[in-house]
Amino acid sequence: MTQRRILILAGRGRYEDPWHDHAATSHAVAGLIGDLGAVEVRGLFRDALDDLGPDDLLVVNSGTGRRDPEFDGSDDDWLGVHARLAGWARSGGALLGLHQAANTFYDAPDWEAVLGGRWIPGESMHPPIGEARFDLAHGHPVTDGLAAVEAFDERYCHLRTTPDARILGTTRDDAAAAHPVLWVTEAHGGRTVYSALGHDVRSYAAESHRALLRRAVSWLLS
Repeated sequence: MTQRRILILAGRGRYEDPWHDHAATSHAVAGLIGDLGAVEVRGLFRDALDDLGPDDLLVVNSGTGRRDPEFDGSDDDWLGVHARLAGWARSGGALLGLHQAANTFYDAPDWEAVLGGRWIPGESMHPPIGEARFDLAHGHPVTDGLAAVEAFDERYCHLRTTPDARILGTTRDDAAAAHPVLWVTEAHGGRTVYSALGHDVRSYAAESHRALLRRAVSWLLS
């Protein structure tokens, strides 16, 4: 049987920043799920989605960088990319958003609905990176039977989720308040999993995170 393609988009240009090594984390993810599909890691150029197929699994691992037009094109230059992504997702596409995917594509009006939420500048935040715990809710194939994730990572807090997002994982800030960091949504017509974990490769060294990642990919491919 031919394996389905898993296309991992690694942030670059206007969708990268100095604090995240998207190439390193993308390749770490590729190594962890390579037996689940035909994995390809690709930089986020404007033609990156030209061959995106209906049966592909798209993994978005990008952030937010410079948006000045002379650097990597204007918002208008990228409209076609975002329209293609949104149309593909709404037509039944399977998408996995990792970590900074909540903080990318501010020039894409449909991205929040497709992802199921996003990072809100001036409101969302994270405490200093360190050993962290992420509690999981059960009753869904992505999390059933899995224990809490414990990994060296950032704890994203105060993310905004869409009303249809089903929260499957939370973390706590330094004041012990719980915040959503893992959810699924199918309301846009496709199937999306978002996980706020994965700041750098140290997070993917945690066995509990590796198990969660593989479970999410398996569900998206099912």
